Amino acid sequence: MTEVRVPTLGESVTEATVATWFKKPGDAVAQDEMLCELETDKVTVEVPSPAAGTLADIVAAEGETVGVDALLANISEGSGAAAPAPAAAPAAAPASDAGVAVDVMVPTLGESVSEATVSTWFKQVGDTVQQDEMLCELETDKVSVEVPAPASGTLTEILAAEGTTVAAGGKLAVMSGASASASASAAAPAAAAATAPAAASTSKDVEDSPAAKKAMAEAGISRDAVKGTGRDGRAMKDDVARAFAAAASTPAPAPATAAPRAPVSADNASREERVKMTRLRQTIAKRLKDSQNTAAMLTTYNEVDMTEVMAVRKEYKDAFEKKHGARMGFMSFFTKACCHALKEVPEVNAEIDGTDIVYKNYVHMGIAAGTPTGLVVPVIRDADAMSFAEIEKAIAEKGARARDGKLTMAEMQGGTFTISNGGVYGSLMSSPILNPPQSGILGMHKIQERPMAINGQVVIRPMMYLALSYDHRIVDGKGAVTFLVRVKEALEDPRRLLLDL
Repeated sequence: MTEVRVPTLGESVTEATVATWFKKPGDAVAQDEMLCELETDKVTVEVPSPAAGTLADIVAAEGETVGVDALLANISEGSGAAAPAPAAAPAAAPASDAGVAVDVMVPTLGESVSEATVSTWFKQVGDTVQQDEMLCELETDKVSVEVPAPASGTLTEILAAEGTTVAAGGKLAVMSGASASASASAAAPAAAAATAPAAASTSKDVEDSPAAKKAMAEAGISRDAVKGTGRDGRAMKDDVARAFAAAASTPAPAPATAAPRAPVSADNASREERVKMTRLRQTIAKRLKDSQNTAAMLTTYNEVDMTEVMAVRKEYKDAFEKKHGARMGFMSFFTKACCHALKEVPEVNAEIDGTDIVYKNYVHMGIAAGTPTGLVVPVIRDADAMSFAEIEKAIAEKGARARDGKLTMAEMQGGTFTISNGGVYGSLMSSPILNPPQSGILGMHKIQERPMAINGQVVIRPMMYLALSYDHRIVDGKGAVTFLVRVKEALEDPRRLLLDL
């Protein structure tokens, strides 16, 4: 007997609701065949069969709430193990050595990401492709994902055209095996004919997730107004939220705002360009606005004399690069100074979870980076335990991957504090917006020479304004000012970092 248990649901997620069972007791299942679907408050998780056999019993019924590693069902191995094979046989039956149809599926998109948009197809129907050759590129709200060919063969059908939104685990295209090129043209129409009635039949009696039903009832939204993105068009909790947001925004009539432009549209048509926002840009906009709406955000300012840091960098940068193979910049000094200050003011490195405050005894430093597609925040993990050289190497590597669009979801998750350097673009002073659920973000700015009063004398010094935006729900003014003063002190006298003062 093989147990089917709840898989790991993701960071900070401890329970889920059993949304749908695709099998019932007595059904034969193949290994990795989907048994059921779980719904958390962030993402939908499919549970595959850990072994081939027969579904003996279901322990957690639809609608039940289960914790991580809870028992969902039991599978008996043996006689039922071979049962799924005949169901798959019709597709492969036409020719035993002529190759089989191979599905191109949406890969795992990352924690809390359930859908993506097909941005570009690199191949067309009829093209011959090699295994692992890139077929298309998907765009999520955080990263771009390339989809390689699962096998060598011919691309016989594209099911999700460019611009289509697809769910994690959905089907993108169909390929014929390498030896099936002769029968590819005949197989494609048959596959299309087979999928059409299947889609029609599954769309009739689709059971929406329990959480979605509850949300629709509470919001008073009709099922017809909700576009389901789950399996077979099933409505999910997020779909209801999107429908509710759309309904709330409709009272502001778009035609009324567009009408006054009609008389001048002909003149401006050649001078305007309308471009759909990328998913990344949409997510940036949503997260920043959510941050303003959720956190009690406040910003405190100070200034730092960069004389000592610049002197250390000038004296040792060549030897540093020769030994460590990394350029000595300012970011390692600021990262070290922030880690130092966070130890004294731990609430700036904490987050609110419901009615709890979660203090982090480590520093996963987010370094905001501008890219051609928008702002991303790769995370330097355990930055508090790194040397200057390790920090500089990590920042350089993450920055290069960010510019090339190669960052993974894991590289942008789990940050506890963020540094944003607007100075590289010439910003003299700004108020950075929090990166939720973090409680603090440091804004760096342009280094500018200014006259300063030092020991009764007016001297010219390289000065930088610093800005700390913080969540006033968890960080008091005293803590925020103390943090910024400690950063200032460490930068104006870097020896304090060595002595832990």
